Amino acid sequence: MKHRLIHALLLVALVLSLAACTAVAPTAPAGEAGGAGQTKTVAVVTPYMANATTKYAIEQFEKYGKAKGWNVTVTDTNADFNLLVSRIEDAVTQKVDAIVLGMGDPAQMTKGLEAAQAAGIPVFGLDAGNGPGVVLNITSDNGQLGRETARYLAEAIGGKGNVVMFTHDPHPGVRARAEAAAAEFANYPEITVIEKKHIEVPGPVDFARSVTQDLLTAYPNDGDIAGIWAGWDEPALGATQAIEAAGRSGIVVVGIDGTDFARAEIAKGGPFIASIAQDFDGMAKQLADIIEAYFNGEKPASDSVQIPGVMVTRE
Repeated sequence: MKHRLIHALLLVALVLSLAACTAVAPTAPAGEAGGAGQTKTVAVVTPYMANATTKYAIEQFEKYGKAKGWNVTVTDTNADFNLLVSRIEDAVTQKVDAIVLGMGDPAQMTKGLEAAQAAGIPVFGLDAGNGPGVVLNITSDNGQLGRETARYLAEAIGGKGNVVMFTHDPHPGVRARAEAAAAEFANYPEITVIEKKHIEVPGPVDFARSVTQDLLTAYPNDGDIAGIWAGWDEPALGATQAIEAAGRSGIVVVGIDGTDFARAEIAKGGPFIASIAQDFDGMAKQLADIIEAYFNGEKPASDSVQIPGVMVTRE
């Protein structure tokens, strides 16, 4: 009798233990995919961190991402696009939750983007470009930036004269600005674009200064060059420095970005007469919000968001 009672009690204890085990659902360790409280990792890759505006935009995005609790990493390849592809592939291998292209043309990153697509990792552009494998690109309205600065320059030189353009085709935004500016200059029959010069990055200020010095030698007379249009502020600054050092008059310069140093030059009343400000802080914040929504299952309605710029002049 006593043995039967003990046996029955042991059976009851075993049943209760099994019930307790099945009642508790297993949980994934912190940090593993699907685990509660998982920290998202967003990898930013860029070839242009040496550029002041790129650096600012990425630092703002990093700030907004970290405020959302993400682990944000930033990798710069110093204009090396082959290395950029490798860094995208590294991010894929590390199984990050999203990749952000900090400027740069997606067409030069095809292999890396294909790897991200195959792994199901979303890629977003921060003033980069659109293409296969890019969920969304947020940028300025580069057509507007190019048109308005070209129009301002054209009116400043009285609608006639020779113009030089400083471009950088590897950056899709700068390329779009230059195309729009050239189209705007074509609206003025007495304006001739006599040179289009590619500006190297990094080191655009020094490079543009050297290019301008050569241009001033090739076109030595006052009136030979009426204006210089630059696709962003740094080459505009280099051109301004060369013009002032040469003591040339009658040449005006416009840039794009509305940087602090451009505003300071414009205020001086020298050759640098205008720029157009891009809202890089707004881009960074809006992209962080878009990526957060994507993580929550909300896909963007479009693959492109464009933000208008605002002219910065002496007035």
